[in-house]
Amino acid sequence: MSQSRNKQSTNDDDTRIALVTGANKGIGLETARLLGEEGALVLLGARDPELGATAERDLRDEGWDVRLVSLDITDPESVKAAAARVETEFGRLDVLVNNAGAALGLGATPSTSDPDQLRTLLDVNTVSVVRVINAFLPLLRRSPAGRVVNVSSEIGSIGSMTDPEGPFFGMSGSPAYPVSKAAVNMLTALYAKELAGTSVKVNAANPGFCATDLNGHSGSRSARQGAQVSLYLANLPDDGPSGVLWGHLASADDPESYGVLPW
Repeated sequence: MSQSRNKQSTNDDDTRIALVTGANKGIGLETARLLGEEGALVLLGARDPELGATAERDLRDEGWDVRLVSLDITDPESVKAAAARVETEFGRLDVLVNNAGAALGLGATPSTSDPDQLRTLLDVNTVSVVRVINAFLPLLRRSPAGRVVNVSSEIGSIGSMTDPEGPFFGMSGSPAYPVSKAAVNMLTALYAKELAGTSVKVNAANPGFCATDLNGHSGSRSARQGAQVSLYLANLPDDGPSGVLWGHLASADDPESYGVLPW
């Protein structure tokens, strides 16, 4: 991975324009940092203006070319406004990382789960992916190599969760988060199918069990390790895949083992 420290880019045809949602902390912040290290102009999508401003300042102090973009993925008007700003200021988008998300009811079982939590997570984790992609797709189509990365999870993989020999077979809990991510996986496959033959590739990222606010920082991998999965998919060459779930392989019991996972 190449790094170009303390080089703030100018907006020209050779500078990649990347938008990361939920970029003010955790994996999103680290994804923005990694993209900045590689010379991209990074748009920090953040719902909270104070947290977003802090992230922007910190990354700028490190030398990266970042711009805060007010973006609440659950608010259609906020998403439209963000897309309009990118249209006006840059005229295109090269990378979209749908990182923002939430988790609820992790301690419940399917039979004791709250349907309202499922509804909430489907809106935040799944419906919002459609909302954001559709708003920015016209700009991604203008890129010579548009890349969409939908941050998902291996526990959204039906194949992994139902494999008797796999590490997730004995896992129980609320269906809300896994179902929302399984739906993200399907959306990824459908968008990739629609955009086959274009310059836009759409893939899902499995960052692995990373220590973030989502799990009370109990994960075994760092947020930066998780972000490297999104970076890989954001940097796919023209002959790279589209429509796959790619990332950390928990079954390999190796923090540096990566590959394609089953849907």
